[in-house]
Amino acid sequence: MCGIIGITGRDDAVDGIVAGLTRLEYRGYDSAGVVVRDGDQLQVVKRAGKLDNLKSALRDEPAAGRVGIGHTRWATHGAPTDGNAHPHLGPRGRVAVVHNGILENFQVLKAELDGATFLSDTDTEVAAHLVEAELEVMETPDLFEAVRRTVARLEGAYSLCFVAVDDPDTIVVAKYEAPLIVAHADGVGYCASDVAALIEHTKDVAALLDGQIARITPDGVDVVDLQGKPAEPHRYTVDWDLSAAEKQGYDTFMLKEIHEQPKAVADTLLGRFDEGRLHLDELKTDEREFGRVDKVFVLACGTSRYAGMVTKYAIEHWAGIPVEVEEASEFRYRDPILDPHTLVIAISQSGETTDTIAAATHAKDQRAPVIALCNIVGSTLAREADGVLYTHAGLEVAVASTKAFTTQIIGGLLLALYLAQQRGRMYASEIEDILSRLQQVPPALEQVLELDGQIRELAEQYQGVNYTMFIGRHVGLPIAYEGALKLKEISYLHAEAFAAGEMKHGPIALIEEGSLVVALAPAGHVFGKMVSNIQEVRARGAAVLAIGTEGSTADLKANADHVLTLPEAPHELAGPILSVVPLQLFAYHIATLRGEDVDQPRNLAKTVTVE
Repeated sequence: MCGIIGITGRDDAVDGIVAGLTRLEYRGYDSAGVVVRDGDQLQVVKRAGKLDNLKSALRDEPAAGRVGIGHTRWATHGAPTDGNAHPHLGPRGRVAVVHNGILENFQVLKAELDGATFLSDTDTEVAAHLVEAELEVMETPDLFEAVRRTVARLEGAYSLCFVAVDDPDTIVVAKYEAPLIVAHADGVGYCASDVAALIEHTKDVAALLDGQIARITPDGVDVVDLQGKPAEPHRYTVDWDLSAAEKQGYDTFMLKEIHEQPKAVADTLLGRFDEGRLHLDELKTDEREFGRVDKVFVLACGTSRYAGMVTKYAIEHWAGIPVEVEEASEFRYRDPILDPHTLVIAISQSGETTDTIAAATHAKDQRAPVIALCNIVGSTLAREADGVLYTHAGLEVAVASTKAFTTQIIGGLLLALYLAQQRGRMYASEIEDILSRLQQVPPALEQVLELDGQIRELAEQYQGVNYTMFIGRHVGLPIAYEGALKLKEISYLHAEAFAAGEMKHGPIALIEEGSLVVALAPAGHVFGKMVSNIQEVRARGAAVLAIGTEGSTADLKANADHVLTLPEAPHELAGPILSVVPLQLFAYHIATLRGEDVDQPRNLAKTVTVE
């Protein structure tokens, strides 16, 4: 969640750091700070709140230097205050650190530093104390070695970045279970938690692997393992540019990304079928292994889990394999039964979601093959998996996911077809026919986006509703969950989702005069049941907004207060991609009408790298 950027070798390092932090704002944060080496001292400026607070402080307290690090913090240990903001200094002010992750044994380490005074409530500050203590006992101070000795004592997840007075022009970083990128270009060294912070400077980057430590100077980057032996990070070239992180005329990143969905879905489908076979982007194991699968677990969190629910329907329909969809955060703690014939599909937009990575790692430990479905090339999840299917959605900046979600659904359909192919359940011609039909989704999405004006009018009418219920059946159910989540996370209004058939088992008690029910009711084999459920809630005083298709509109108009008519989906399993877009726009317009920050909703972060 926290954002990190470090620069060494530029006279205007602070300007570059602040610009990088600005590009990391989408990750979510509640305080920000910078530290630069200024002569024989470290100058720290940090503030609680948004990055504008730090920028204002830097105007009052100008900081300058050739080497520095910056940080945006999402609070875990200690409230979001100036004192708890990063960077943190050692007791003599000779070492500064920023940190992403959680040091699980920080209390034990603090106790070992008997008599030390700590100025924050964070777990991070202890790392600065430990490194400074190591430097004090060295005959020749060496920040690289001091950090190596220190991280060997740490437990938990971390991306740690250090600068020191006694080691000019040097940044030393260490990584374990939290993302960290390093780079060098034109005599300048860089580090960052996300490549978005560096894309202005270089597209050639290296992701550190767990247990690696790097020294970054204007001359280059040296990487070692915990034993001090030379090590090789994962090097790659970024395939998008800075314009992807700019609003390009839209009021917000979220609105821009909603409108990018036709292109994003088209890009996800591009070039998948070659010489009569469907292929994964990366494969690190025997392809035949996936043909022997007799059970599938789909592991994901939040929005990605709802995409996983659609994936379940597709795999069971096309590949004939039983599927369970699990919250990744719970998977390791319930003794799941796994073996080499159990496939795990791990879904994560960033590929850095700690819970999902940990769950996938647990599966690999049980010898189960893992396929990653993610958006970021070179991410931790992609590197750890046996096979990868990238969604190719491009950079998603807004915290609330939109185009990443729709491309995950397309990716899930592709994985279902891939498994059907590997098991001999479908002919190549059948797969090619479905892929051809899926090519109709992007133009259909363009049609859905034309409903924006109608949706805004509905948002104006219902922006004050205190309770909204979303209902659906079959593949409409995960979209109901996603619609409720979108409304909650950006407007902060109370919303829930239920299987429409479960209404009479309790949730219908929540319906009263003035409630709003959003019903996912496209034409299909469960449409008649949905009409009955709409009649149930409307009879109890709820207003009903129905999301239908051209084949269901007539019946819906007789039973719902409002109907949004979508084009027919080219396949029923692709319907969720179309039906979620009106819900994204509905949540967006309600939130903006209420004056909320849709790109950076409170308490949330784009990449969740803590458990």
